[in-house]
Amino acid sequence: MRFVNPIPFVRDIGISKTFYCEMLGLAIKQDFGNFVMFETGFAIHDGKALETTVWGQTSPLSEPYGRQNILLYFEHDNLDALFERIAGNVNLIHPIETQSWGQRVFRLYDPDGHAVEIGEPQGGT
Repeated sequence: MRFVNPIPFVRDIGISKTFYCEMLGLAIKQDFGNFVMFETGFAIHDGKALETTVWGQTSPLSEPYGRQNILLYFEHDNLDALFERIAGNVNLIHPIETQSWGQRVFRLYDPDGHAVEIGEPQGGT
């Protein structure tokens, strides 16, 4: 068995697709309308469509899908430039900080309230 990737539920696939493409610079590999796979392997899925696929029905709740219980982690080669470009256009959790392990990161919320961390590459792959 191998783990492939998490697929966050999103309320509005168009808004989320724009956010991940225009704000974070991800390129789309495949777009199936209610499911979008990016070239990095990260993917998003329309929440109501995925609820129906998984559970056979949609939830009557209209709460945001992001519940501050998962962190989507990305790395970027030029953290300072990315931060300068998007900081005024996103809901920041905090600006660039150096973590206790020495990595510089910043965190923000995506349109559904999922926490997103973007850090400098930690070396080695």
